[in-house]
Formats: sequence, C-alpha cells, structure tokens
Amino acid sequence: MVKGDRAEWKAKYFVKMNRLLEEYPRIFIVGADNVRSKQMQQIRVSLRGIAEILMGKNTMMNKAIRTQLSSNPALEKLLPHIKGNVGLVFSKEDPVLVRDKLLENKVAAPARAGAIAPIDVIVEAQNTGMGPEKTSFFQALNISTKIAKGSIEIVSNVHLIHAGDKVGQSEATLLQMLNVQPFHYGLVVENIYDNGAVFAPEVLDITDEQLLGKFQLGLTNVASVSLEIGYCTQASVPHSIINGFKNVLAVAVETDISFPQADTIKAYLADPSAFAVAAAPVQAEAAAEETKEEVKEETEEESDDDKG
Repeated sequence: MVKGDRAEWKAKYFVKMNRLLEEYPRIFIVGADNVRSKQMQQIRVSLRGIAEILMGKNTMMNKAIRTQLSSNPALEKLLPHIKGNVGLVFSKEDPVLVRDKLLENKVAAPARAGAIAPIDVIVEAQNTGMGPEKTSFFQALNISTKIAKGSIEIVSNVHLIHAGDKVGQSEATLLQMLNVQPFHYGLVVENIYDNGAVFAPEVLDITDEQLLGKFQLGLTNVASVSLEIGYCTQASVPHSIINGFKNVLAVAVETDISFPQADTIKAYLADPSAFAVAAAPVQAEAAAEETKEEVKEETEEESDDDKG
C-alpha cells in the first residue's frame, strides 16, 4: 500500500469509527486471539442487522475514541480496556443476544505447539488404533498404556494440558495423532460499554430473581441493624410499627384499655372455643366445595366413557 493510499485508508477508518461511536450506545470489547479471516467473515455475516464489527490497531482506536471525548466524555472509560488483540462490536440490540451470537460462532481448533491453553485438556481412556511401535512416544509423556488386540490402549484418563500452560510439541503431536481438536476459538467478550457504564460480561448472566434476592437480603440487613441500634429508616418503619402495636396490644390485654383489635384478642383469650366453632362452618364450606368439584370431575369422566 503506497503512502497516499494508506493516508486515505486511515481517514476512512476514522470516519467510520466516529460514525459508529455516535450511532451505537453499546460497544463490546472482544478478544480476537486465534480468530482467522475466514471465521471473522462468518461472524460478520451472522451479526448482520444486529451489530457491526470494527477491528484495527489499538493506537488508531484510542485516537478515534479521544476525538469523541468532547461530545461524549463517558467514552474515556473504554480506553483502559483497549489492549492486546481486541476489536469493537457496536450494537443497539439486547447485549445478551449479541453475546450469544458471538458464542455461536466459535469453531473447533487443534492444539498448536507454543499456544496457551484456554482450558484443561484431558485425554480419555481409549484404544488409539496405533501400533505397538508408538509405545515409546506414550512413555515419554508418562501415559500408561497396554497392548490390546494389536494396538495401543490408554488405560486411564490423562490430564494432558492444564489451562494457562503452553502447549508442548509432544502434546500437540499426540492430540493430532488422536484426531482431537480440544480448543474452540472465536471472538471473546472481555468488557461491555453500555450508555456510559463499563462492566464484565458475567453481569449478563444475572437474572431478575437474583437481583430481587440480593435486594431483599440487603433490605433485611438494613432493617435488622436499624432496629438493633434504634435508628429509624424506611426499611425498619414497618417493623417498628408492628412491634409497637404488639406492645400496645400486650398492655391492653393486661389492663382495662379497650379498642377493637384488643377486644378481639380479649374475647379469644376468654373463650377460644367460640372462635373454633365460628371457624368450623368456613372449613365445612370449603370441604363441600372440594367434594362438589370431585363429583363433577367423576361425572365428566363417566360421560366420556359412555361416549367411548
């Protein structure tokens, strides 16, 4: 590429980057290690109508982002995350949808010597189909084997590679001989920018039930502390009112103080059997309703049998 063409390409890149920064409220910072051009093209096609991908040198992305800081200062939060082999995915859609689309486009890949293993690799016990002449190769890797029906058999599962370790030449060769592709590569969401906030992709897995549970737990803790130290808060007011009413009710029961709620409690304490008699018709009525439902269901079943 000649100098003039390169300058023109850079100018077009900055124009596109500025348009995307202005148009889209959500930006996914994605790692692109081990993603090849053909796979990248497939990802672009699958995201068509949902998101746009922009790759480029980190210096160019940082420069383009800085030019937008005057109109959108929140974009500065992106700068610390533009490091390594990363790209940007711009979207207006639900972040979960975009994340799932990116996960769908991972492809299986062999373990290459020198690569950093993203996951543990365990070779399962199996008959390899290889001849006895390969026994020394397995011995060099400390893999227990035996000869079964004229071929080498791995007698137990082997933890061949640990996540984060560099793949050795022998391990890579063995996996290739076993026709195992242990890794899956694709665009990996590292961080998400959403209308001025930057968060990790794990946040997308938080459900409404989990949020409500955490909020309820926090509310309970605030109410407990407030009641213990005698400090009134919105969380503790309902409990304070109920506790105060219990105290008033207890005093009224022991004295001649009278008000409707206290009179009901006094009447119950004076004659609990009266309340048991009053509750009996309600329970009988409920039981009668259940019986009617059962009779109705049995009648419908008999009618269906007659038709059959």
